Amino acid sequence: MSGGRRTAAFLTVLLGGAGVMHLVRPEPFDSIVPPVLPGPARTYTLASGAAELAIAGLLAHPRTRRVGGHAATALFVAVFPANLQMAYDWRRARPRKRAIALSRLPLQAVLIAQARHVAR
Repeated sequence: MSGGRRTAAFLTVLLGGAGVMHLVRPEPFDSIVPPVLPGPARTYTLASGAAELAIAGLLAHPRTRRVGGHAATALFVAVFPANLQMAYDWRRARPRKRAIALSRLPLQAVLIAQARHVAR
């Protein structure tokens, strides 16, 4: 399996799992939706979960993988404010929770780079 196919497979599993979790256990995701966004947090949680599942499907098939890579890039950029919100909300949490929240920030850049690799 080539590096691009491995990366696509990894992103497929990651996004598929995240999408399912957004739909079956949305509460933790609701809590990190930035409050400045209009409308209910649950709407953003469910929409991002559906988008994650759709993009996982695009990444899973060779014919749509390139489009899936572009869509994953856009999604990872779009959800970055939620990671910032989590880091802000958890700034006074126990060290382990702070570390988790802060580590998500550079991880998002890695995911964006991986999605761009698949898109190429």
